[in-house]
Amino acid sequence: MAISRDINRITKASEEMKSVNMGGTAIGTGVNADERYLRRIVPNLAEISRTDLVQAYDLIDSTQNLDSFVSVSGALKACAVTLSKIANDLRLMSSGPRAGFGEINLPARQNGSSIMPGKVNPVIPEVVNQVAFNIIGNDTTITMAAEAGQLELNAFEPIVFYCLFQSIGTLTYAVQTFVDNCISGITANRERCQELVDRSIGIVTALCPYIGYERAADLAKRALHENTSIRKLILDEKIMTQEELDRVLNPVKMTSPGIQGKN
Repeated sequence: MAISRDINRITKASEEMKSVNMGGTAIGTGVNADERYLRRIVPNLAEISRTDLVQAYDLIDSTQNLDSFVSVSGALKACAVTLSKIANDLRLMSSGPRAGFGEINLPARQNGSSIMPGKVNPVIPEVVNQVAFNIIGNDTTITMAAEAGQLELNAFEPIVFYCLFQSIGTLTYAVQTFVDNCISGITANRERCQELVDRSIGIVTALCPYIGYERAADLAKRALHENTSIRKLILDEKIMTQEELDRVLNPVKMTSPGIQGKN
């Protein structure tokens, strides 16, 4: 869903790029431009580029202000932030193999560390992170350049275009390598995931409707202190049966709303 929202933002923002100020000449007044040129330049550009370009409604305004580029840059930044957050999650979930979460395996894309034998770094997510950092910086540059314009002209358009094209290019390549060299090859460590669920203290939350909050809190404290599982304590004290626990503590059903085991 997050990526879908980013696609929608970029699509919406990119529509603003179809409005151009060609024909406005110096400051948008169209001075010294033949009326035929003014009338034909944008349709001709649209035909050549095969893009639905339109002439800006107000050529002076579109010459003075670069807010459309700020909007596009902002959409790119939002997408980069989303991808970087996903990359962070994948790095954390794959951390290990012994001392971390170890929930998933990322494809090995690097020989590893020259210091630590056998170490495999999450290099593709790290690439995505670095691209995101750069795009965030580009967005700041574009924002300041747009703001720094004075009166009829903005002398800082070159840096706007340089940063915007760089953001578009690097984000495109980052997405491609993220999908091809990382996401498509991810595998799950099912046994490790099951172990983490079984030893989780947090799953006691699903038991509150059955045993009450205070008793659940006491069991959580005991499980932590005795280094054991909630499930084992429940069974040892015969608070619930194995069948009841399997129904209430079903990890898949716990991801849905409602009282577990009753809905």
